[in-house]
Amino acid sequence: MTWHKKEIDSTQVKEIAARFGVDLLTATVLSRRGVTAPEEVRFYLEKDLRLAHNPFLFESMEDAVDRILAAIEEDEKIKIFGDRDVDGITSTVLMHTALEELGADVEWALPNGDDPYGLTEKAVDLFVDQGGGSLLITVDCGISNAREIAHAAQRGMETIVVDHHNPPEELPQAVAIIDPKVAGCGYPFRDLAGCGVVSKVVWALRFARSELYKQTFCLMNVRPGNGTFIVEAVKLRNLVVVDRIAENLAPGLVRIEQTRLVEFFAGCEILVYDASPQARMLRELFGPAIEFGLTDMAPEIGKVLPAMAGKSVIKIRDQLRGAGYSEKAPSELDVFVDLFISVVHARNPGLFEDFLPLLDLVALGTLADLMPLRNENRILVRNGMEVLNSTAREGLRELIATQNLSGKRLSTTDVGWQLSPVINASGRMGVPGKAAELLLTADPARRRELAEVVTGLNRDRKRLGDAAWEKILPAAKRSYEELSGKLVLVADREINRGITGIIAARLVNYFNAPAVVVALLADKAVASLRSVGGFKVGEFLERSADLFIDYGGHDFAAGFSITLENFEEFARRVPLLVEDMESVPAPAEALEIDAELPTKYMTPELVDLVERFEPYGEGNPPLVFMSKGLLIAGLDLVGKREQSHVKLLLDSGPFKWPAVYWNAASRVGIEFNPGDRVDVVFRLGRNYFQNRESLQLTVLDLKR
Repeated sequence: MTWHKKEIDSTQVKEIAARFGVDLLTATVLSRRGVTAPEEVRFYLEKDLRLAHNPFLFESMEDAVDRILAAIEEDEKIKIFGDRDVDGITSTVLMHTALEELGADVEWALPNGDDPYGLTEKAVDLFVDQGGGSLLITVDCGISNAREIAHAAQRGMETIVVDHHNPPEELPQAVAIIDPKVAGCGYPFRDLAGCGVVSKVVWALRFARSELYKQTFCLMNVRPGNGTFIVEAVKLRNLVVVDRIAENLAPGLVRIEQTRLVEFFAGCEILVYDASPQARMLRELFGPAIEFGLTDMAPEIGKVLPAMAGKSVIKIRDQLRGAGYSEKAPSELDVFVDLFISVVHARNPGLFEDFLPLLDLVALGTLADLMPLRNENRILVRNGMEVLNSTAREGLRELIATQNLSGKRLSTTDVGWQLSPVINASGRMGVPGKAAELLLTADPARRRELAEVVTGLNRDRKRLGDAAWEKILPAAKRSYEELSGKLVLVADREINRGITGIIAARLVNYFNAPAVVVALLADKAVASLRSVGGFKVGEFLERSADLFIDYGGHDFAAGFSITLENFEEFARRVPLLVEDMESVPAPAEALEIDAELPTKYMTPELVDLVERFEPYGEGNPPLVFMSKGLLIAGLDLVGKREQSHVKLLLDSGPFKWPAVYWNAASRVGIEFNPGDRVDVVFRLGRNYFQNRESLQLTVLDLKR
């Protein structure tokens, strides 16, 4: 295995360290991982929830909030429909809990049995026939359900779509669509999970209960120019900048009514920072007869933020920690806007105190759906992991206990390998409602029962997956060869439709090629598709859209349902569809090293750096270090059945490190021995054995 350490610019490393106030090792890792844009660096170094994007950046958020609040006010029955995976289940639980807390008459449902992913006309009819409901909210689905939502309208139900999947050309006719992937939606980050989007709606609903909802604030700043005065102002609505104006005016040459200022400020209180000099410049500009009626925010800002008291905006800007996270230096008005919003947040602490407890489920769904851990996903998941480690959600605590994780500091790896699969199994086995009920029920006995049920379903899912893998692997190998290594397509009547995604992902790992796995049912076929490399799932499916009953998904994971007759045509098309595709090159056997550590850096404080870059997951793998010349001070073979693993004690000089090297027993005595000096590539983490915590290296490779 080769070791690769990307070349980086040492000058850039020093600039990062100086600009963001971090040590050179942290700056090195940021640079080597390509995290150099100030806006992205912020999400690695900070975790303040106030840095997350304002939900009202969604153009349709007010429409969604108003319709939901109206339904609650009029005692309308609200129906929530989610999807069957972890993201859909957590989205459903979050929305249902929030609406119940607001006093709504609300019910939820998830796909059952062989129902397809997403909303169906059958589900709509069931809603209406079982007591009606005038508002339908889809969560983690709906964007591809134009026909079903039109059917809901015919049955007397309006719909709000809360989703994160790629939109088709035809959007559903809904009251509001909240989906960051919809063009023109206004939201600056497209990679939220479905539960992340739901959390934004919940935050907006709670914000709407405050006096701040739909309130407009006008903030102004006047500063001298080159013989002129520059008047800048913004309008905030729901704490989002909705309008901005700037005028460069010469004193005595223009009347105020000849400017755009009168119209901009009409009917709005004008807020400024330090009113005295602001008023003086306005009088010099327009004459002493003009009365603006300015409201000075400086005393309030100084009261709420004592460190800012008595300072000018320019002085504050120079001291702001967040100023370095902008591509260009913020203007005086930008600083004033940030200070004003900070004061509003400080005066309304519940906006984030009440939001924080939601984030255990947001972290769970985001990690399970393999959303990239960048931008605000880092803040949501990082805070969510802290909540998860002390969650008050009893159903989640019950599940953690059944997985023997109680008392352990949960990591994103624990979520990905031990919690998400159990919740996911209920959906894959056709009963996602079991997992949702586990997270919602207040009955302790029912919680214990459901925790056992979902863990049992996970065991069943594993058995089905192993059996299906053995059966389809020969056919997959034939398909891989017939399609020149560009795609793998397998279809079988014995594949449970709930495990098609797992098998497809496993085929991708096995062949390093995109994979389509099809469950042939009695009346149709249901498929999952997983991508690798630059293969675009959406483009591939769109070329056969005429054949599908429905389809949709993410950039790298999707699914479709199709009639059996049309599936035969699809199978005939596949060779033509992949003809102009390039084969995905085999992954290089290389370890990407984030930093080479001199032995003086090999101290327990290194774990602080490791935890600074958490959470780890999609797009942000755990840090990999390399250190040279460590002494193998101890060596033992370990393993429950066969002693196939190696337990090491590595002496770095200042510290002796316990280490584990998985499946390396065969290399002992050939490639390394006790007493050798070795160069080591490793990860650092916390080990929990017999409820005792210690630091441990995981060796990825070593060389004498």
